[in-house]
This record gives sequence, C-alpha cells and structure tokens, in this order.
Amino acid sequence: MGMHSADTRPTSPIFANPRMLIGDRWLSEGAGGRFEQIEPATGTVLGSVPVASAAEAAAAVAAAEAAAPAWRRTRVEERRDILLRAAELIRPLCEEFAIIGARESGHVFNPLGANAKALSFLQYYAGWADKVEGATIPIPGADVFDFTEYEPYGVVLALATWNGPLATTITKVAPALAAGNCVVLKPSDLGSFAPLRLVEILREAGLPPGVLNVVTGGAEVGAALVTDPRVRKISFTGGLRTARAVLAAAAQNITPVALELGGKSANIVFADADLDKAAAMAANYGCIAAAGQGCLFPTRLLVESRVYDAVVERVLAHVRAVKIGDPFAPGVTMGPVINEASCNRVIDVIETAKAEKQGRLLAGGQRLGGALANGYFIEPTVFGDVNNASPLAQHEVFGPVLSILRFDTEEQAIAMANDSAFGLAAYVHTQDLGRGLRVARAMQAGYVAVNDFPRLPVTAPFGGYKQSGFGREGGRAGIEEFLQLKNVCIAG
Repeated sequence: MGMHSADTRPTSPIFANPRMLIGDRWLSEGAGGRFEQIEPATGTVLGSVPVASAAEAAAAVAAAEAAAPAWRRTRVEERRDILLRAAELIRPLCEEFAIIGARESGHVFNPLGANAKALSFLQYYAGWADKVEGATIPIPGADVFDFTEYEPYGVVLALATWNGPLATTITKVAPALAAGNCVVLKPSDLGSFAPLRLVEILREAGLPPGVLNVVTGGAEVGAALVTDPRVRKISFTGGLRTARAVLAAAAQNITPVALELGGKSANIVFADADLDKAAAMAANYGCIAAAGQGCLFPTRLLVESRVYDAVVERVLAHVRAVKIGDPFAPGVTMGPVINEASCNRVIDVIETAKAEKQGRLLAGGQRLGGALANGYFIEPTVFGDVNNASPLAQHEVFGPVLSILRFDTEEQAIAMANDSAFGLAAYVHTQDLGRGLRVARAMQAGYVAVNDFPRLPVTAPFGGYKQSGFGREGGRAGIEEFLQLKNVCIAG
C-alpha cells in the first residue's frame, strides 16, 4: 500500500516548531545543533529537533532545583488541580497525539489508544497528590511520638524511550509532579515530538516555571544529566546497554534509579486452553502490534506438544492475514520498525537464526519493497521448533519476530519460561484456574497475565525482575518511586 504524499499526511504544529523548555525559556534552537527525526513509514525527515548542549542540560537542572522549594510547599490541592486541568486540555487532542505517534513512531493510527491512557495517568496521579500519608509507629513504654512521612526527592530526571514516547513520559512525569518533585525530562532522540507537545500542555495547565523542564538530544545530553549531583532520582525506560551506562553514571553520586527495561516474555499455552484466543493473542502481540517493538510483548511462545501443530496453524493464519502499510491507511494493522538501523539489525537476527538453524522459519523474514521500500517495514516473522538456548529464544529482538517452542509437562514449561535473563512479563493460557495461579506464582516476572494480554490499568504496578529492571510504574507504587520515607521521633 502506498503513502500519502508528504504534504498531505496528517500533521501537528509540533513538527514545525519543537521547543525545549528551561525554566521559563522556550528554546527552538539548541547550542548542540539540530537533529533530523525521520518518519519510519516514509524514510523522510519529519522535523528538525533542537539538540541541547551539556551547559543547557545543566541549566535545566538548575531551573528545577531553584523551583523545587516553592513547588514542594505548594498546596497539594493546587498540584492536583493543575494535573486535572492538563487532563482536560489533552482530552480534545487525542487525535493529534495519535497523529504524532503514527508519524514519529510508526504506530497504527488510533486516537483511543495510548493517548487515552495518558489522560488516565494524569487524572489518576492528580488524585494521589492529596492522599499520600505517613503512619504512626507505636513504641510501647516510651514517652515519645514516632511517625513517618513521605517527602519529594527534589529534582527528578525522567528519561523516556522512543517506542511509546507519550506513555513512558506520562508514567514518570505525572506521579513525580503529584509527589511534589520538579522534573527534567529528556525524551529519546527518536521520539521527541509527543513529549514536547505534552510539556506545552502541562505548562498551559499552570505549572510554574522550572517545575517541568525538557531538553532534547542524544547521549551527550543524557550523560550530563545523569552525572549531575543535583539530580536526586532517575527514572529510565529503555534498553539494557543504555541502562548499564545510566547505572554506572548514577553510581558516582549514589543517585537512586528506577529502570523499566526489556523483556523476552514467555507465553505458555497448555493443551486445555482456548486455542483460538491464545493463538490470536500470541500472533498479535508476539510479532504484529507495534511491529514487535514492545518490552512486555510475548515473543517466546511455549506450546504443549499435543496441541503444538494446532496452535502454530492458527498463529500462521493470523500472521498471513496481516495488512502492513501506511499507519493512516484504512485496515492496516501493522506499521514499520523505528529506523534503518533497527531494520537492518532485525533482518540480521533473522538471517543469522536461519543460517545457524536456531529454529525453522515458518513465515515472513523479509524487508518489504515496492511502495513501502522507503520505509522500514519487515514482514511479521515466525520461527518454529526454536531451541530455548539459542539467541533467538534468549535475546530481545525488538522487532516483528516470534519464536515458538515445544514443551511436554508443566514443570518443563516453567523451567523453560524462567530460563531467561529477563523477567518483565509472562503469560499463561489454561482453563484450569488452579494451574493458572500455580504457574503464575512460579513465573520469575514482574507482571503475569492469565488468559489475556495485560490490561495495564493505571491502578496496577508494572515493572520487572532480573535484567528487566527494578522499580514500578502505575498504582500506589508508581508515586512511591518519587517519594522518600522519613521517620521522625519526638521525645516528651
């Protein structure tokens, strides 16, 4: 399917004028130059984003530090109301944010998707602003009063990722602000537009200058921010290699870090499962949705041997029915990967897996040409009979590649699922609810879904085990990430 021409594609004003914010200064230019962000569906320049210098990164931290005392003293009702106003401002802009997401991330155009979730996050954490409470600590036999209270860190650094820039920004910024922190936001250089538009809305809602700052750029900007001793908490979503660099840099100042990283999530299908439902979920979220670029996607499908062929047949039927193309075109269910480098990397993973016989290629495996040749489109790819010890089963591909494996017993399925360096999510399909609960409890993962893909409500905590990171986003745990617990003991 072809593309709209560049001048007829849906647009947003943010593409023409992306601006950093430092204190009360909007900056359309950065001292570090400019970065051309490419639209993954077309391979053409979407817009030119300013790049901050290390000095501008330091200025953003200074602005946040200067604003922190007053923001901490701001009445919680006022913090709440600002976030609620921001939610109301976003409500009529869901279509605009969907346009931004489709064009900068390649997501299939859907005004009711992650944008509605952003609205919910703002509303939910607005509600927490006036409900954070401490506790009294009984000390029998002593004439003292002991209690705890939560306090904001001060300056929080939020590092968002490109595969869900609006969602990963809002899950950090909303609770951090509600808790009374000031924030310096650095979006990914591959996904800057949605976060920059969000910052405009939050300022319009009434955030005082310096409470929320945003600087754009690459590794140099990030390095300047994570090593700044004035930053008291870091929240990062992204890949393992960058996470290691963030942790090493944060160690200089012993800055606490919350990490939401990658995954290689196992999806276990037992013979008694609803095979139609399980296969549809496995295909859609294993290698179709977001072109496989999701940290919690079930990219390892473990199928009980006696229904293996039946499940594979159903998965392949879904994959063959996929309509790939322009994210704005009617009926399209799958878009591109993020850029040329990612496209080449995923194709290399596929070719290596074929050459080394890590599994049998059952579907896909090619980059698309023709009318889609200028974009970064890869067919949804399925490998069967994958060796669980192989890179195909162990390494995160972050592209439209699904690995299918066999198992014979519940114990074997659990052992295979947990045989991974990652532990972000896990999935179980069975009509035996006792077994569903038993296997869910045995999974070494931070989020387990039984007979479903995670609903991920804003009220529930989300985060990983092992190399999938630590810390939680969502729910009460999500705001506690941005609060320090103090104990006070008063003698009579």
